[in-house]
Amino acid sequence: MPLLLNFPRVTLVAGKTCTAAAIVDTIGNKLTRVKHWAEVLMSSEALLEEREKWQLEVLELKQQLKMAEQELRITRHAFETQDGMIVTDANNVILRVNRAFTRLTGYSQEEVIGTNPSILKSGRQNAAFYRRMWDTLRKHRFWQGEVWDKRKDGSIYPKLLTITAVADENNEVVNYIGTFSDVSQQKEAKENIYRLAFYDPLTQLPNRRLLMDRLSQALAGSLRNHSYGAVLFIDLDNFKTLNDTKGHDFGDLLLIEVAARLRNCIRQGDTVARFGGDEFLVILEGVSYDEDIATGGALNVAEKVCKAISHTYTLKGYNYHCTASIGISMFHGDDFTVHELLRRADTAMYQAKHTGRNTFCLFNPHMQHILEQRALLEADLRQALARDQFRLYYQMQVDAQQRAYGAEVLLRWQHPERGIVSPAHFIELAEETGLILPIGHYVLISACRQLKQWEQEESTRDLMLSVNVSIMQLSQADFVEQVKAILETTKANPNRLKIELTESLVLDSSSSNADKMAALQQLGIHFAMDDFGTGYSSLIHLKRLPLNQLKIDRSFVGNIDHNLNDAVIVKTIIAMANALDLEVIAEGVETEAQLELLRQYGCFAFQGYLFSQPVCLEEFHQLLLLG
Repeated sequence: MPLLLNFPRVTLVAGKTCTAAAIVDTIGNKLTRVKHWAEVLMSSEALLEEREKWQLEVLELKQQLKMAEQELRITRHAFETQDGMIVTDANNVILRVNRAFTRLTGYSQEEVIGTNPSILKSGRQNAAFYRRMWDTLRKHRFWQGEVWDKRKDGSIYPKLLTITAVADENNEVVNYIGTFSDVSQQKEAKENIYRLAFYDPLTQLPNRRLLMDRLSQALAGSLRNHSYGAVLFIDLDNFKTLNDTKGHDFGDLLLIEVAARLRNCIRQGDTVARFGGDEFLVILEGVSYDEDIATGGALNVAEKVCKAISHTYTLKGYNYHCTASIGISMFHGDDFTVHELLRRADTAMYQAKHTGRNTFCLFNPHMQHILEQRALLEADLRQALARDQFRLYYQMQVDAQQRAYGAEVLLRWQHPERGIVSPAHFIELAEETGLILPIGHYVLISACRQLKQWEQEESTRDLMLSVNVSIMQLSQADFVEQVKAILETTKANPNRLKIELTESLVLDSSSSNADKMAALQQLGIHFAMDDFGTGYSSLIHLKRLPLNQLKIDRSFVGNIDHNLNDAVIVKTIIAMANALDLEVIAEGVETEAQLELLRQYGCFAFQGYLFSQPVCLEEFHQLLLLG
């Protein structure tokens, strides 16, 4: 007969076997009969001995009754556990479920008794899965595994299910007992651990650990299939400037958007990963069996990525323009190790930056030599300040009558082996490595000391001195305090000091940098915008910034006398400066023709080789004496 619960079996006095429930009934009936005969026999002294025997049997039966009730109570509590339980007959028809089943599935006992457990199926496992499950049950009469089931409300969840077959005396299956628990939280926790280990939490792209594994697989696949692949090393241009000026939350938004754009640039089987910081990596697998075709395909993807990244971003209502430099390294089989492949792509990426950014370069062996030379230059640069190798040069600034009214301080590096190194060869490196901060501080304090010395001479006491300050310097939280400390130490006149900032600062007119400029301007310091016309300035930005002067970039001045477009741009800049009540100075003036046109357009301050090249302090003083 079917077994509702797997109760323990007990042998009674009569030698029959039944369930614990039946034991209770049988013992109760026997107790009634014993009491009846005990009353009859109590009047007979001859049967006292028989009475004692019956009393002993009564005590034994009471003990059996107590044990049977205890076993029944334990079984009932065991059935009502935190895990769901379901009992079916041999035909898999549900006979009973516990309260945990109702809590976990949403079905009441009345709704499922008489039905098949298949009402819980989610559809995620196919028929083959269930065939294997029943094959195991028939063979071993036990099965355990993870199953996706569906609750009454339609929600799907994973559960750990254990099924045990119950057999009768003839070893025939009469019942199946299933126990299960919801493992959604455990599964989610496991997936979270996996995501944290192998995926970037910000962009949800594979991280470096997973990238290295996939790159190893890509090399193995290339060797197996004899196909060419490529690695694209992508670095965002000037990303640090955005972080420094707008904050890391803006930087994070940009990284998220870049990641989304990169996904749209590659095939489904390719990989895009965040390598770290503002660096991304793309793995193109099986591009072609032909090297030239594969190389062309990789270059096409790189061009597509460049265009996608360069489109304007809207970050919290703020429009931002971003570009990327991309290095490409091809691979075929196991010609290179993973680390060598990455090194080549990284080298090509740096070459793209040196080429002018917003572009891509394919690795060639010559690039490695360039990178090694750059590494040597960086090592020397780190020692240059401590070894007193920097020199200040001065380029004269003149008025409309070509009379000197000031100078711009320009830095030169007196290298013991390379000789004089131009800023064009080391300033960018200094900014990338952070060395621009101590170097910039050195230039600023040296310029203020020079201003103080000029105060002692009648021919120089009225000169203005312009000093270039990088956006990294200005973005320091204590920059205003640094400048105040320098002025206090050197006793220089702040009214003779002019700080020149590149136009990239205009992109952040709403940041605290504008407040810093205003605070320094209150001390008497002047501000000029350098290289004006080469960035993305607007009248609104210019109006908000506390500027005193615009500096027309040399790229426009150099062609002013034979390029109509450049002439129009220069006229517009001068007119705009006049409208905003700003001074204007033209740099890069080299001919009398350029000078005359600038005067006609309304520019009355100049700087360039027509008047003086950048020279050391002694030569600068000689030029002043010559008039």
